[in-house]
Amino acid sequence: MTHPTSVVGDDGLARCPWAVGDALMRDYHDAEWGVRVHGEARWFERLTLEAFQSGLSWRTILAKRPAFREVFADFDADTVAALDDADFERLMADARIVRNRSKITATLVNARAVVALRADGGLEELILAHAPTREVVPQAETTSAESVALSKALKKRGFTFVGPTTMYALMEACGLFDPHLPDCHRRGAAVGGAGAGAAR
Repeated sequence: MTHPTSVVGDDGLARCPWAVGDALMRDYHDAEWGVRVHGEARWFERLTLEAFQSGLSWRTILAKRPAFREVFADFDADTVAALDDADFERLMADARIVRNRSKITATLVNARAVVALRADGGLEELILAHAPTREVVPQAETTSAESVALSKALKKRGFTFVGPTTMYALMEACGLFDPHLPDCHRRGAAVGGAGAGAAR
């Protein structure tokens, strides 16, 4: 298998290839991708946005992230879990977000699952328990044994739109392992960091 190599940008810094040529993606790569987040709301946000990204470009979701944060109350699980049918129709009519009936439904279902999971350690604890303990070759896989296990654990708890590929992307984005290529300037700098209060 041929693995990708970093690309040097106009600023002279080597980055993962997908982060070169677009300012929004570059800034996300440099400040957030592979950086550990903390707290239930940030993990719920990551889980939700990864689900919305399914079948779309990540740039599309990133551009709409401010609107997602607004309509989902900054991903406060209690607030989202309490949304009713009228709220659902309002969300379906909001062109600022991805108006996908299944994905919006999943967000409301998952919010209720997040609330229920608090009785058994919470969402963050469950996700972190599935962090890889082996060395991961960056950007060489789209699923892993760990992402399959996390997917199964979340589904058992009532979550939906949490397939193994989506959970692998979550693990990359949230620094459960270092996703940056060996020659990327962010390699070794991000995992376990405090984050920027923002999410993929």
